[in-house]
Amino acid sequence: MSSGIVFINQATGYLTIDIVNKFAEEFDKVVLITGSVRIQETNLVPKVIVEYINKYNRGNNLKKAISWIIGTCRIFVLLRFRYNSFDKFYVSVPPTAYLMATWFRGKYAILIYDLYPEALKVNGFIEKGPIYKWWSRRNSKIFGKAHKIYTLSEKMVSGILRYSPCSDVQIIPNWSAFLNPQPIRKEDNIILKRERLTGKFIVQYSGNIGVTHNVETLIEVADRLKTEKGIIFQIIGRGERFNEISRLVTEKKLTNCRLLPFRDDGELYESLCAADLAVIILNDSTQDISVPSKLYNLMAARLPVMAIASEKSGLAEIIAKHQIGRTFEKNNLHEMCDFILEMKNNYILRNDYLLNSREASLYYTRANANRYLSTFTE
Repeated sequence: MSSGIVFINQATGYLTIDIVNKFAEEFDKVVLITGSVRIQETNLVPKVIVEYINKYNRGNNLKKAISWIIGTCRIFVLLRFRYNSFDKFYVSVPPTAYLMATWFRGKYAILIYDLYPEALKVNGFIEKGPIYKWWSRRNSKIFGKAHKIYTLSEKMVSGILRYSPCSDVQIIPNWSAFLNPQPIRKEDNIILKRERLTGKFIVQYSGNIGVTHNVETLIEVADRLKTEKGIIFQIIGRGERFNEISRLVTEKKLTNCRLLPFRDDGELYESLCAADLAVIILNDSTQDISVPSKLYNLMAARLPVMAIASEKSGLAEIIAKHQIGRTFEKNNLHEMCDFILEMKNNYILRNDYLLNSREASLYYTRANANRYLSTFTE
């Protein structure tokens, strides 16, 4: 086994930090190539060498693509001239980096959170287009030679195996950002007190507001329930469609809907616990290529979940498996409204989902980081 390994992730968060720290227990030299490191509850261990490149740009598609290309070029230089002999561990950002994997020495693994080029479809790329076809051919070669490929669900495994049927693909679920989450009673929740929301039933979406997130569907639901007293829809996030969603809220004069920027990391858990029903939104075009990592934080916060997604998605499978809520196709507005009202008025049902969510969270902990190390070194 190589004495050194280099991780590549342009936007490093707690998941990558936990994995890198675990590998640092086994490897003599551990390097992280990244554009940023977001520390929440766990720091990188001191022995990890951090090589900084440009940050991942979360703006529009052009800005994202430029940050990917610049990042990939800088990653190439570092891998070619400093870490060629090291083992490599590619994470999906930038999604173009792993396409270089066969150009270097050492074995490599790929952690696929979002499967490309399929993820490009949401931006108008077609399967017969030159970029899509080139990327697909490259996947077949890269996946076939990978030491390990990691992903999040059976649906995503199927997509990977279409490129390379004999690849060693491991399913390792993500986990919560919170080390020892403890329940916060509504009457003790600082955010609810500060914003005078105590006693309200809060339906909350917290996440990105981009082209893959049909947040306008939740606005339509809020519009249908605007005469229901005591229900507040909170949309907390950022993204290229934030202003568009804000305009919709204003146009419809939705006094039951609040659009807010992201909370600070220090308030994230308290913010999640302020909700009575959490919403996850997944575009139909990404149903087989992504599982939102926020799901695991919602479980840790012991929240029932309403997913607006394909009922055939990997997300829907997880929700149904653990009985933590329900999944609705984006056009089923009437059923979503009925579900929200049922959750508000039926404490027993809501409590059942809450307890199931708590039990499910026990399967999605930092212990899963151990599985990356054990399978990589086997």
